[in-house]
Amino acid sequence: GYERAHYALVLAASALALGRSVVLFAAGGGVHALARDWRGLRDSGRDADMAARGVATFATLRDAVVELECALLACEAGLRVCGLAPDALLPSVRVAGVPTFLDAARGRQVITL
Repeated sequence: GYERAHYALVLAASALALGRSVVLFAAGGGVHALARDWRGLRDSGRDADMAARGVATFATLRDAVVELECALLACEAGLRVCGLAPDALLPSVRVAGVPTFLDAARGRQVITL
Protein backbone atom coordinates (compact mmCIF):
# COMPACT_ATOMS: atom_id res chain seq x y z
CA GLY A 1 0.00 0.00 0.00
CA TYR A 2 0.82 3.68 -0.19
CA GLU A 3 2.12 4.15 3.36
CA ARG A 4 4.67 1.34 3.18
CA ALA A 5 5.83 2.30 -0.30
CA HIS A 6 6.12 5.97 0.68
CA TYR A 7 8.24 5.12 3.70
CA ALA A 8 10.43 2.79 1.63
CA LEU A 9 11.12 5.75 -0.64
CA VAL A 10 11.86 7.98 2.40
CA LEU A 11 14.43 5.45 3.64
CA ALA A 12 15.93 4.91 0.18
CA ALA A 13 16.22 8.63 -0.60
CA SER A 14 17.77 9.32 2.80
CA ALA A 15 20.34 6.53 2.46
CA LEU A 16 21.23 7.60 -1.07
CA ALA A 17 21.62 11.22 0.07
CA LEU A 18 24.12 9.97 2.66
CA GLY A 19 26.13 8.24 -0.06
CA ARG A 20 24.93 4.70 0.61
CA SER A 21 24.07 2.40 -2.25
CA VAL A 22 20.49 1.15 -2.23
CA VAL A 23 18.64 -1.68 -3.93
CA LEU A 24 14.88 -1.26 -3.77
CA PHE A 25 12.91 -4.45 -4.51
CA ALA A 26 9.16 -4.06 -4.96
CA ALA A 27 7.13 -7.26 -4.60
CA GLY A 28 3.44 -8.15 -4.70
CA GLY A 29 1.18 -5.11 -4.97
CA GLY A 30 4.21 -2.97 -4.21
CA VAL A 31 5.23 -3.23 -7.87
CA HIS A 32 2.73 -0.42 -8.51
CA ALA A 33 5.21 1.88 -6.72
CA LEU A 34 7.63 1.44 -9.62
CA ALA A 35 5.01 1.77 -12.37
CA ARG A 36 4.77 4.92 -14.45
CA ASP A 37 1.27 5.31 -12.99
CA TRP A 38 1.71 4.47 -9.32
CA ARG A 39 -1.94 5.13 -8.41
CA GLY A 40 -2.54 1.37 -8.40
CA LEU A 41 -1.09 1.38 -4.87
CA ARG A 42 -3.74 0.85 -2.22
CA ASP A 43 -4.58 4.22 -0.56
CA SER A 44 -2.66 6.24 -3.17
CA GLY A 45 -5.06 9.12 -2.51
CA ARG A 46 -3.23 9.75 0.78
CA ASP A 47 -0.54 11.55 -1.20
CA ALA A 48 -2.63 14.74 -1.20
CA ASP A 49 -2.78 14.58 2.61
CA MET A 50 1.00 14.21 2.80
CA ALA A 51 1.50 17.24 0.55
CA ALA A 52 -0.99 19.30 2.58
CA ARG A 53 0.99 18.49 5.73
CA GLY A 54 4.32 19.49 4.21
CA VAL A 55 5.61 15.94 3.76
CA ALA A 56 7.45 15.01 0.58
CA THR A 57 5.07 13.52 -1.96
CA PHE A 58 5.40 10.10 -3.50
CA ALA A 59 6.42 11.55 -6.86
CA THR A 60 9.05 13.81 -5.25
CA LEU A 61 10.61 10.91 -3.36
CA ARG A 62 10.47 8.54 -6.31
CA ASP A 63 12.05 11.14 -8.61
CA ALA A 64 14.80 11.58 -6.00
CA VAL A 65 15.67 7.88 -5.81
CA VAL A 66 15.76 7.67 -9.61
CA GLU A 67 17.94 10.79 -9.81
CA LEU A 68 20.27 9.39 -7.14
CA GLU A 69 20.60 6.17 -9.17
CA CYS A 70 18.92 3.72 -6.83
CA ALA A 71 18.88 0.17 -8.17
CA LEU A 72 15.18 -0.47 -8.73
CA LEU A 73 13.92 -4.04 -9.03
CA ALA A 74 10.32 -5.15 -9.61
CA CYS A 75 9.35 -8.70 -8.77
CA GLU A 76 8.44 -10.68 -11.88
CA ALA A 77 5.78 -12.64 -9.99
CA GLY A 78 4.38 -9.44 -8.50
CA LEU A 79 3.93 -8.00 -11.98
CA ARG A 80 2.00 -11.09 -13.02
CA VAL A 81 -0.20 -11.01 -9.92
CA CYS A 82 -1.01 -7.34 -10.51
CA GLY A 83 -1.51 -7.75 -14.24
CA LEU A 84 1.21 -5.23 -15.08
CA ALA A 85 3.43 -5.55 -18.12
CA PRO A 86 7.13 -4.70 -17.79
CA ASP A 87 6.62 -1.71 -20.10
CA ALA A 88 4.28 -0.20 -17.47
CA LEU A 89 7.32 0.35 -15.23
CA LEU A 90 9.67 3.31 -15.06
CA PRO A 91 12.49 2.97 -17.60
CA SER A 92 15.14 2.45 -14.92
CA VAL A 93 13.35 -0.52 -13.31
CA ARG A 94 14.70 -4.01 -13.85
CA VAL A 95 12.33 -6.99 -13.66
CA ALA A 96 13.85 -9.67 -11.45
CA GLY A 97 13.07 -12.50 -9.09
CA VAL A 98 13.84 -12.91 -5.42
CA PRO A 99 17.18 -14.68 -6.09
CA THR A 100 18.39 -11.65 -8.07
CA PHE A 101 17.43 -9.34 -5.22
CA LEU A 102 19.11 -11.52 -2.61
CA ASP A 103 22.27 -11.62 -4.70
CA ALA A 104 22.22 -7.83 -5.12
CA ALA A 105 21.65 -7.40 -1.37
CA ARG A 106 24.45 -9.78 -0.37
CA GLY A 107 26.46 -8.27 2.48
CA ARG A 108 24.16 -5.26 2.82
CA GLN A 109 21.71 -4.20 5.48
CA VAL A 110 18.20 -5.35 4.51
CA ILE A 111 15.08 -3.49 5.63
CA THR A 112 11.63 -4.83 4.82
CA LEU A 113 8.38 -2.95 5.06
